[in-house]
Amino acid sequence: MPKMIPEPFRIKVVEPIKLVPRPEREKLLVEVGYNPFLIRSEHIYIDLLTDSGTSAMSDRQWAGIMEGDEAYAGCRNFFHLDETIRDIFGFNYFVPTHQGRAAEKILFSIALRAGQYVTNNMHFDTTQANIEAVGGRPVNLVIDEGLDPTSRHPFKGNLDLDKLTSFIEEVGAENIPLGMITVTNNSGGGQPVSMENIRGLKDVLAGYDIPFFIDACRFAENAHFIKQREPGYADKTILEIANEMFSYADGCTMSAKKDGLVNIGGFLAMNDEELYQSACNQLILWEGFPTYGGLAGRDLEAIARGLREALDESYLAYRVGQIEYLVGRLLEAQVPVVEPPGGHAVYLDVRRFLPHVLQSQFPAQALAAQLYLEGGVRGVEMGSVMFAHRDSETGRMVYPDLELVRLAIPRRVYTQTHLDYVAETIIELYQRRDRIQGMEIVYEAPFLRHFTARFKPVS
Repeated sequence: MPKMIPEPFRIKVVEPIKLVPRPEREKLLVEVGYNPFLIRSEHIYIDLLTDSGTSAMSDRQWAGIMEGDEAYAGCRNFFHLDETIRDIFGFNYFVPTHQGRAAEKILFSIALRAGQYVTNNMHFDTTQANIEAVGGRPVNLVIDEGLDPTSRHPFKGNLDLDKLTSFIEEVGAENIPLGMITVTNNSGGGQPVSMENIRGLKDVLAGYDIPFFIDACRFAENAHFIKQREPGYADKTILEIANEMFSYADGCTMSAKKDGLVNIGGFLAMNDEELYQSACNQLILWEGFPTYGGLAGRDLEAIARGLREALDESYLAYRVGQIEYLVGRLLEAQVPVVEPPGGHAVYLDVRRFLPHVLQSQFPAQALAAQLYLEGGVRGVEMGSVMFAHRDSETGRMVYPDLELVRLAIPRRVYTQTHLDYVAETIIELYQRRDRIQGMEIVYEAPFLRHFTARFKPVS
């Protein structure tokens, strides 16, 4: 039996949860078109839809809420956050946004033209959608091991530098206004990126005069993996590792709803003053004045405190330990998952879980719906619904290499008993997996369809 370390905190406030009866869960699934996104949270027992904005804040963060300065311009909390971002990320300028996708929207609106490319290890859904919304083309260049759920490579989130160089030579550096890397690689199983790879990526991009941005949502978890797995970093602090990671970049986008340990907020940071001025102009149009963006002063204070709390090594050991524990329980029962355990979520490998369901029948969506029906557990599809697309030249559907259901663990929210319940629910479902049938779409939106799409079982 896998072991889990005790929580490095005490619980002060609790929120009741309720398991609604199975007949009611079945009725709810039909009403929402078998899309767990559309189920009201009060009808969810264990909610693993996302780790974004679902963290439990600390007593220090709640104390900071009471120190919010709600002045329209120049609130003191902005300058506290500015100091924190300089200490951790090292960039000269930043603009606060209401969440990470707003930072992406601003960056791509000012840096990207239609027809240009943005490279990454693997773009997440909102990043990809914001690139496409301005006519750009997202390109994924993760290493081959990152597409093999059974590979135990310690840094499966790495970007393939040879593929990157070949791609730049093929399309021309002038058609790539910026390159990115996502830490950790959410779309590929929450897998980390090594410092060696980040350093090498900077060298390649700098050689072609291409700016380098990091999608920094889970930077602290990535730094933890570098400390644990990469030679030469065992004796460095998480802050020192984070400082080095960002020293190679020209800027970053950040959803503070992940490793900022808050329920709302994000930012766009950079070193280029001209880019900063352009970002401020867009921020004022879409978000707000540059010293508050899309946030209240109290939110800025909670982010400033949460970013520092995320660097705590005992917290990170527990945080990653939760994922290791749940993965271990599932592997004991031979449930197919992405290995090795990542930083923020457990990923069920649906191709091996439901080999009898075609990708055109959305097997990960079918499994996510069944997971709710079986135990009131909500996960999220990360496969053919989220990432399949129609080739603009051939008209053929292009399906993703990975077909996953992600079970994202909110930070400081669920205990070992909750994880045991999740493991038992999945194991029971796996034992009768042959009964699960595919789905077909009855409604979809043009962008980010997985949020609102509706389905029905394949007849």
